[in-house]
Amino acid sequence: MFPTKPDLQDYLQLFHQYGGDLTGLYRAPDDDRYALLFEQVARLLVRPSPFNLRLPEPLRMAARRYRDGRRPTVARLREPANRNFMLSELHDLVMLKGGLAATRARKADDTEMA
Repeated sequence: MFPTKPDLQDYLQLFHQYGGDLTGLYRAPDDDRYALLFEQVARLLVRPSPFNLRLPEPLRMAARRYRDGRRPTVARLREPANRNFMLSELHDLVMLKGGLAATRARKADDTEMA
């Protein structure tokens, strides 16, 4: 049986914990405030799932190489600016692959309940 997780909601939930809109994250200060988010996202990216297979192979490959401790990848992703850029790219892709519609639907539901 093919695993169904992670899915769109797993990524959206993680992004929401960090403020939701991470589009401009690549411009964030070069510090480690998003290091934990990067580690969590990298763990999700290496897992096989239908949603992950819709994401670009270079992102999934970078996560696998990072997990496996490949020196050039680990050295590159040790830099906060590089991690933030990867997170920003992933955020944009997740939003394009259903995240934007899901976020809008959730906001509409919240408005109706208020």
